[in-house]
Amino acid sequence: MEIMTGKLAIAASLLIVSVLFGQFAWITTTSDATTAQHFDEKANLALRRTGHHLLLASGDSTSRIPAVKKLDENSYVLQLSKPFDYSQLPSVLQESLDLHGIKNNYDVAVMDCKTNELQLGYNFSDYSKSEEVACIGREQVMSCYNVKVTFSSPENNPKSNPVWWTLGIGLTCIGVSYALWKRKSTPPPLAEAWEKQPIENPKRLHFGESSMDVANQLLCVGNTKQNLTYREAKLLQLFIKHPNQVLERDFILKSVWEDEGITVGRSIDVFVSRLRKLLQEDASLKIAAVHGIGYRLEIQTGH
Repeated sequence: MEIMTGKLAIAASLLIVSVLFGQFAWITTTSDATTAQHFDEKANLALRRTGHHLLLASGDSTSRIPAVKKLDENSYVLQLSKPFDYSQLPSVLQESLDLHGIKNNYDVAVMDCKTNELQLGYNFSDYSKSEEVACIGREQVMSCYNVKVTFSSPENNPKSNPVWWTLGIGLTCIGVSYALWKRKSTPPPLAEAWEKQPIENPKRLHFGESSMDVANQLLCVGNTKQNLTYREAKLLQLFIKHPNQVLERDFILKSVWEDEGITVGRSIDVFVSRLRKLLQEDASLKIAAVHGIGYRLEIQTGH
């Protein structure tokens, strides 16, 4: 009787698969025109948001951001009439793209809008590895800039297919039916063991009136929490491990940037400046510059 019930359950699942496949097999993916239009809208909003935050970061809250121009099927241009902090561009752009659900790979080219000459640029894969790009720290002349973003071709991005989605539902039904048929009254021992496994707490470093969650790259200063980039977290961790000690620039470069192969001395100053801003609410902390040598994290005790 039990075997017969199992066979009937599987047969019913196969019938469901047949009905679903017959009902949805005619459906194709969303038309290319509609998909392209939606992508254009999302890319436009993401780039305009990027421009807005770059100008705000440079102290400009009044300049008008021109409409984003589409050069070809995959390229979009945002024009900024004033210089901006290039070190902010990768994180702000990626945050804007994530916000609008754009997952395509892309190239970024920053060009002088008058001469159309390439000034700076990077590829998404470079940023995704370490959340940093080349040429950070270089000074920009007073000029307007075109930020050109070229996304990978849509053909290189996977598309959902309703037919395969339908088959997946059907196969899932079969699997569930079979599992219900074979299930025993007692829960699997493995599940019990899994429920009893302790959850490990992430490593946290305390310094001054602040703390750092190393595992999640999270900085806590008072009631403020800040997400750190990979390189910011690595540099701050180095300072925390050597409190009130002078760290030479060469030592910092070797410890924090050695995995890049090529190091730029200016990167230290840029990242120290960022950390100072993040720690400014903690009066017990100060990253002091030691002229001609390096930097020192000063921690006042009993503050």
